[in-house]
Amino acid sequence: MFFRKATPIQTSEEKIDQLLSRGVDEVLPSKEALKALLMSGKRLRIKLGIDPTGSRLHLGHTAPLLKLRDFQELGHTIVFIVGDFTAVIGDTSDKDAERPMLSDAEIKKNMEGWRQQVGRSIDLSRALFKHNSTWLSRLTYREIGVHADAFSVSDFIARDNIKRRLDQGKRVSLREVLYPLMQGYDSVAVHADVEIGGSDQRFNLLAGRTLQEKHSQKPQHVLTLSLLTDAAGKKISKTGGATIYLTDEPKDMFGKAMAIPDELVRPYCISMTRLPLHEVDRVVAGHPKEAKLFLATELVRMYHGAEAARVARENFDRSFTRGDVPENTDEVRVGEEGLMEALVAQKLIESKSEYRRLISAGAVRIAGTDEKLTERSLPPYGQVLRIGKHRFVKIIK
Repeated sequence: MFFRKATPIQTSEEKIDQLLSRGVDEVLPSKEALKALLMSGKRLRIKLGIDPTGSRLHLGHTAPLLKLRDFQELGHTIVFIVGDFTAVIGDTSDKDAERPMLSDAEIKKNMEGWRQQVGRSIDLSRALFKHNSTWLSRLTYREIGVHADAFSVSDFIARDNIKRRLDQGKRVSLREVLYPLMQGYDSVAVHADVEIGGSDQRFNLLAGRTLQEKHSQKPQHVLTLSLLTDAAGKKISKTGGATIYLTDEPKDMFGKAMAIPDELVRPYCISMTRLPLHEVDRVVAGHPKEAKLFLATELVRMYHGAEAARVARENFDRSFTRGDVPENTDEVRVGEEGLMEALVAQKLIESKSEYRRLISAGAVRIAGTDEKLTERSLPPYGQVLRIGKHRFVKIIK
């Protein structure tokens, strides 16, 4: 049996400083402590966990995955945890409502293709890929009770979103209280030295430190990332109508990126790409459209390659600068089910509610005309529809 030789640990102060600052919100217990550990040359175990609450990873997942890759490129051991057990419970760190419980079948279906999607950002041949059901499903009531004793209910309900829900008379289930404990125990199970997460997960990340101390382990360092928002100021998630998925076709990814608000281009470049910061600042200081083209081209290159990025940019220019219909327009076959159902079934639109929103906004029309569709419009067979600013589909029988 052959084992891949471990990558030497890099202790470049410049690289470490950038790792601890680019897109970073907070380092606990301190940036100085983690920097000293990284400079020591010790190989660390870096943990990131994501729950499979959906089948596709989106651009909001890119920031922690790229940060994980940064550690990997310095030679450290990275541990990616698929939260197939915690997905049942549901993390409400960023929610103002209770998450619905997922069934085992839903979780299993969501996990299909995850490894390949994660592999677009990190080198899986040099990573540990774990499922937390491996250890969490084995915990007894006694063990859960012992671990739960390390936390108080007042700690949990002091969080802003939980306090707000309680003040509004909304339900907070006991299973939600258990989530931080389970995420914290993941750190115990993999002996994490560092855990990466969004700034909204601060409580859960610190729970790992608490439980590691209880298990006589050195408490992990915590690195939180600045939250990336959409045009409405909400955290990027899969519930938005213009969500950029890592599996989006190049033309769709490019078009969605061009719809990002001007003021968010720089934060996106910083957290979701590894473009040189001096280059980012130079481009962002110029015309907003050029900055968006810069970002959109890089995102498509990262996930589809340089040639796909070039073609996507040319198609965008042809469609939006000259008003032409792009080449290789998707075709959607519409039968008795109706136009809305066909578009949703073929994932050309995220949901029926998104379709209705677009119709209400007058954003579904015959390409090259001002003719807008309504909910009662018959399928315009043989015609190309322009949906929103960046999607074109040809309707066929």
